[in-house]
Amino acid sequence: MAKLVAVTAGPSGIAHTFMAAEALRRAAQAAGHLLRVETQAGAAPQDPLSAAEIAAADAVILVTDVPLDEARFAGKTVVRGSTQDAIRRAPELIAQATGSAPVQPVTSTLAETGAPGPAATVSAASAATGTNAQSAPTSQAPLKVVGITSCPTGIAHTFMAAEGLEGGARALGYQAKIETQGSVGAGNALTPQDIAEADVVVIAADTNVDLSRFAGKRVYQTGTKPAIKDGSAVIRTALSDAQVYGSAPSADAGGAGDYVAQAASAKAAKNAGVPSFYKHLMTGVSHMLPFVVAGGLLIALAFAIGSFQFGDQGIFIYEDRYAGTLGNTLFKIGANGAFGLFVPVLAGFIAFSIADRPGLAPGMVGGFLAGLTGSGFLGGIIAGFLAGYAVRWLTRNIRLPRTLEGLKPTLILPLLGTLIVGLLMMLVIGRPVAAALGATTAWLQGLGNTSAGVLGAVLGSMMAFDMGGPINKAAYTFSTGLLGEKVYGPIAAAMAAGMTPPLALFLATLVFRNRFTRDEVQAGKAAGVLGISFITEGAIPFAARDPLRVIPALIAGSAVAGAISMAAGCLLRAPHGGIFVLFIPNAVTNLPMYIVALVAGTLVSTALLGVLKKPLPQEAAVVSQETAAATA
Repeated sequence: MAKLVAVTAGPSGIAHTFMAAEALRRAAQAAGHLLRVETQAGAAPQDPLSAAEIAAADAVILVTDVPLDEARFAGKTVVRGSTQDAIRRAPELIAQATGSAPVQPVTSTLAETGAPGPAATVSAASAATGTNAQSAPTSQAPLKVVGITSCPTGIAHTFMAAEGLEGGARALGYQAKIETQGSVGAGNALTPQDIAEADVVVIAADTNVDLSRFAGKRVYQTGTKPAIKDGSAVIRTALSDAQVYGSAPSADAGGAGDYVAQAASAKAAKNAGVPSFYKHLMTGVSHMLPFVVAGGLLIALAFAIGSFQFGDQGIFIYEDRYAGTLGNTLFKIGANGAFGLFVPVLAGFIAFSIADRPGLAPGMVGGFLAGLTGSGFLGGIIAGFLAGYAVRWLTRNIRLPRTLEGLKPTLILPLLGTLIVGLLMMLVIGRPVAAALGATTAWLQGLGNTSAGVLGAVLGSMMAFDMGGPINKAAYTFSTGLLGEKVYGPIAAAMAAGMTPPLALFLATLVFRNRFTRDEVQAGKAAGVLGISFITEGAIPFAARDPLRVIPALIAGSAVAGAISMAAGCLLRAPHGGIFVLFIPNAVTNLPMYIVALVAGTLVSTALLGVLKKPLPQEAAVVSQETAAATA
């Protein structure tokens, strides 16, 4: 793979400049080379080449119809052509630049009107001898890839995506350093030197990531799932499709520049693999979860302490007659403190994801007003999106003198954003959403066993459908949000259904060992640990290898677990913690049936895995040998 740089320029900076650039990019990608293109259109170049990029390049391609200052390319191998040459025969120019094809005479306006400059030039004369005026050097140093991975919960997907990218880079012979932005902060953090030396930056994230430190670098954004599935493919795509961050044309630049910028944005959005709506929502959810988990566990502990202090009456520990006791105090901290904040935090960080820091205050105020109007987490989600898009619109449309620009993020945007969202929540949105949420809550509380079982089956199926993806997170977000309305059944079903897939795979790798490779059998042990911890993502490696058999089996088991949990009236006051929550007194209502639901779902999925997955001949032989050795 050669490193190439190019410049395209036309007399008026219109279509031919950008068409030539795109043709070169496609030809370089098809040939497996890395190409950076600077387009000179209008007053200032777009995606300008840095001195470091030029120095590292194996060759330079100048596609220009106007004279060009070539001083910065001194000492580099240069291939010249016109924009028409690039549009019509870009593969030939790429081949000439890499020395993999004989050089043909190139007719160029620049060759006729502009000085060739001091750079070494590939010419027809050199073609006659079969050599270039200066041979393109072969790049010896491996390409350097840096990246960031992040997911809403900051646990499994984050680290699995990092492993996928690092493994993909090794397979391609590249160096890689991936920063994980997990639930406990940044791991393997990128240094300024790492970023400066990188050839490309890969962001594999399902939440919004701050890209300010990558200004001027080639950045490619995608979701965590593509990185987990095939890290090598993500890196190859990044090398061909990455865009320079922070150098897009201004919003008021007209002509072809606007069209190219729009096309690039659409392409980047498609490559990202995750809709922006989902990313914004998951950014809010990821910041909300610590409040929900902490509050839920404190409430569970309050009931546990209440049962020790007051026996059967401990379930009423939240009443004022127990004020001043430890259980009542813990309940207030969890219910009034942590739970009181989770909707404002959800709304605030949805807005933050959309509009950056100026959206935070309007979003949090909107979330607080959602609680005030009784519209709950649904109102909080609406308030977050309203605040974010309102502030973003204000940011783009309010023009101030440069001396007053500093007032926008600290005064004008928070003030106007809060005013807009506050009025809408109090006068328009709050009451209708509160009525809808109240009706939903009443319906859920009034469900009979059969209807509750159907809802549990639906939630369970969603939890196993994509295991940490948008559908899984939608079910979990819905169930978690209802905790604020004192509806505890859906979260119980969701957690049982979420634990089932990795537990079933753990059991299947023990019972049906000849259906799995030796690596999968070893991975099954880790899946078991993740399963009891309510980390559904532990099943992803198995589902990725054999989705048509594994996913239906897991969905069926999770649906059974969710249905039994809801039909039996199981309630869960803590939204996370897996099997460890079961040991907290009164954290789970109807604990025996909850355990039955979990075991039944696991056994159903395990049995279906044994039926759907066929024995692997080579693994069957290995298992027979190991069994014979064990019994000898």
